Amino acid sequence: MVQEKVIVSTRPLQWKCVESRADSKRLYYGRFILAPLMRGQADTIGIAIRRALLGEIEGTCITCAKSEKLPHEYSTIVGIQESVHEILMNLKEIVLRSNLYGTCDASISIKGPGYVTANDIILPPSVEIVDKTQHIANLTESINLCIELQIERNRGYRIKTPKNFTNISYPIDAIFMPVRNANHSIHSYVNRNEKQELLFLEIWTNGSLTPKEALHEASRSLIDLFIPFLNAEEETFHLENNKPKENLPLFNFHGKLAKSKKTKKEIALKSLFIDQLEFPPKVYNWLKKYNINTFLDLLTNSQEDLIKIKDFHREDVKHIMDVLEI
Repeated sequence: MVQEKVIVSTRPLQWKCVESRADSKRLYYGRFILAPLMRGQADTIGIAIRRALLGEIEGTCITCAKSEKLPHEYSTIVGIQESVHEILMNLKEIVLRSNLYGTCDASISIKGPGYVTANDIILPPSVEIVDKTQHIANLTESINLCIELQIERNRGYRIKTPKNFTNISYPIDAIFMPVRNANHSIHSYVNRNEKQELLFLEIWTNGSLTPKEALHEASRSLIDLFIPFLNAEEETFHLENNKPKENLPLFNFHGKLAKSKKTKKEIALKSLFIDQLEFPPKVYNWLKKYNINTFLDLLTNSQEDLIKIKDFHREDVKHIMDVLEI
């Protein structure tokens, strides 16, 4: 009986951009190939990278508009062709690029008649407009339009809620995702009696970054998510009697970390981000806003520190404790 010899390819993985184009200022397309892969690996990588592209990459959006000229979301203003709702929807579509961390303020101050575009937004140096021709409003009379804007860098999406509305302040639905769509496909072939695969990735972005940049960021995000598994398994820490004390960290771990500035445990906890925990959007957003980004940041804050956060209540802290299973 002759035994068939299977030759395993030793070629290193290689990737290449096989197509790249800009259909408009707000629509970029890229197509990439990764090979050679063993059977099953292409699907594993394709699913993971697609989820990271759509959910892990941060983007910048206008999240709130404030003006005395905007009395009600569904009202109309004399001298402005668009309704307030249409102006807010136009602001929602503005594509921004930034290295911002958290939030910042911007504004529009213009006198009609004339068209108001994205180019009329007064921005801080850390924020850039991708398409300055994007339409905001048409002033048909000689009126002053002044709008204060809040800009935020984050990931995922946020839906406005009616309770956040005031007479002159309106939150705006925020879609922080710079990747508009991502697909993967697999081509199987036989190489020297070994079944191998090619992975094709298609990425569409809103112009705030290129598909190649998006692929790099998504890959880094996936690597960061798996870093904790490269460290030794962490033991579980509890407070005495399972009841947190006033002005103490959520875990009785701060003293141990103080013994060494760069312990393996500290490095591991810095690599575990709060978006990996099952917090509701409200809790997650407030923690991010107050620069609590990692598990380690959370551990070194007491319950009283968290309660001092504006609009953060004891039930929110209790929810954190439940998620952490303290």
